[in-house]
Amino acid sequence: MLLENLAYTGVQLAHNFGAVAVVAAGAAAIWLVPESALLQRKLARLMALGWVVQGVSGASFGAVSYGFYGKFPDIKGIAIAALAIKIVCAVIGFVLVMGYLEKAGAWSAEQRHTMWRVLTVFAFIPMVSAAFLRWFA
Repeated sequence: MLLENLAYTGVQLAHNFGAVAVVAAGAAAIWLVPESALLQRKLARLMALGWVVQGVSGASFGAVSYGFYGKFPDIKGIAIAALAIKIVCAVIGFVLVMGYLEKAGAWSAEQRHTMWRVLTVFAFIPMVSAAFLRWFA
């Protein structure tokens, strides 16, 4: 039981830090450095890393359950929908931020700002979904 709890704790820590990176990068790009293309690029890298951590740690929750119990967590209904929303947002958020890193150098400040608003929406939706996932799981 101790090893299982330590494994879940480690995964949860990584997942939390990934969430912080994704949400904070979006918020900082919009409200703290709206005119700095250089700092926004650094924040985009942080967001991309955060999405990777979110994906790997999210999959690790299932892996830990499978490793200790021989099956994935038993979730139904709203919890499955919330998990699906989290996964879709992570994939879309990662693809968008990678596109930002590839193309934003040629964009105006307004175009970058618009993309950061979109990226931030895709960062906040999984936070709301996480609450539903935890409550209904």
